Amino acid sequence: MKENRYFQMIYLLLEKGQMTAPELADYFEVSVRTIYRDIDILSSAGIPIYAMQGKGGGIAIQDSYVLKKSLLSEQEQKQILMALQGIRVMEDEQVSMLRSKLSGVFQRPQENWLEIDFSTWTKSGAGKHNVQLLQNAIWKSKIVSFHYYSGKGEQTDRIVEPHKLVFKTSDWYLYGYCKLRKDFRFFKLTRIRDLKLQDEEFMRATPEHIFERSDEFEMKTVPVTLLFDACMSFQVYEKFDDEVQVREDGSLLVNTILPDNELLYSYIFSCQDKVEVLAPRHVRDLVSQRVRKMTEIYKT
Repeated sequence: MKENRYFQMIYLLLEKGQMTAPELADYFEVSVRTIYRDIDILSSAGIPIYAMQGKGGGIAIQDSYVLKKSLLSEQEQKQILMALQGIRVMEDEQVSMLRSKLSGVFQRPQENWLEIDFSTWTKSGAGKHNVQLLQNAIWKSKIVSFHYYSGKGEQTDRIVEPHKLVFKTSDWYLYGYCKLRKDFRFFKLTRIRDLKLQDEEFMRATPEHIFERSDEFEMKTVPVTLLFDACMSFQVYEKFDDEVQVREDGSLLVNTILPDNELLYSYIFSCQDKVEVLAPRHVRDLVSQRVRKMTEIYKT
């Protein structure tokens, strides 16, 4: 996240007084060219930052410049700290240090309002490692490479400019520019293997309204009528809410619209014998076929 680097650079220069471009580049693990680009951006934003040439030179901020906490209201200070707490769940050490320093500047306690565990129920650490590596790549504008597997298990090698981590439809995705497809794409994190950070940096801007640009999440849907056993009431109300009708015998009738794909059948079978598909006919027939096939498998 470039904004985080800008703020840290200001704080660092205020704290140390002066640093060279190579020192800043080593600290932030970016190129010297990127540091000079950051200086130009900060200068154009009104920050009195300048570079001195020659022996004993370096990059500094005008002595009279003060980063005033009074520029932000109490609510804005709290929102910044809460936002950094959201970033902290990625377990980035520099963000944690920045958050601690800002808490001191604002004289506000650190509030832990969010926890995210990227490991699966099997406790695999691969997901967490990939998220941390991708976060690092996004912040530093570094290209990544990986093997990617489609829903059919087909593997392709991808080189991608990572722009965003996205959580949608109960899954995490990488949104980035794919060099193979020559366009922006979503990549499901659970399908990424052998993820590696490359040295090459990228300059491409992130498009606005990323979901409107992609048909990745567009699904064919189907109206369905489901009849649930009364013992499923809690789960049914939790998922369907005001679409639930209670019948005289206590069973629950639901008329809703669901994805016309494996998500639908996975949900139906997760309810086991506590749900019956009343409509449409083709969904009912397919469920019946699968039940018969499973019965054949478990005969012996």
